[in-house]
Amino acid sequence: MVAGNWTWTWTGTGALARAEPPPPGPPPATVPVIGRAWPVGVRPPVLRGWEPPATVYGPGHRGVDLGAPPDAEVRAVAAGRVSFAGRVAGRGVVAVRLAGTDLRTTYEPVTARVRKGQEVAAGQVVGTVERSGSHCGAGACVHWGLLDGDVYVNPLLLLPPWLLNGGPARLLPVLGVPFPEG
Repeated sequence: MVAGNWTWTWTGTGALARAEPPPPGPPPATVPVIGRAWPVGVRPPVLRGWEPPATVYGPGHRGVDLGAPPDAEVRAVAAGRVSFAGRVAGRGVVAVRLAGTDLRTTYEPVTARVRKGQEVAAGQVVGTVERSGSHCGAGACVHWGLLDGDVYVNPLLLLPPWLLNGGPARLLPVLGVPFPEG
């Protein structure tokens, strides 16, 4: 999976591991880095990553599954306008058209706290994680998707590297080490 300028791979334990940056070249998608918050939590576990289908109707995973407990708040990752808030195939879905783009984010299964046409700010609560309807099995999760027109793209591309990697590097004082002489 590619996020920002880094390639991510899954380890045997289901953890996400960072690999070397991909070779120079065109980006995998033209997605602006406009996200300002994760949809759930501060740094939720990615339970299942982006797996693009080989064909339009082929198998794949058209989004990422983020670990979240039932009733957890779900937030808009960027500012926009709610384009859908309702039920699809028995699951609550919220879709937000991101301001200044043709992109739409989707969140499911979510009990909506917003309505169609409502403007939302980055980080604003759009709903809560439903107790049932998740495709994550026994555990709850939020399926976070991103569409560019009718084409699904990796939603992690919306997030800046500092948010993906846990924040900016911080220098801390080193205690108990003598200053070099000379």
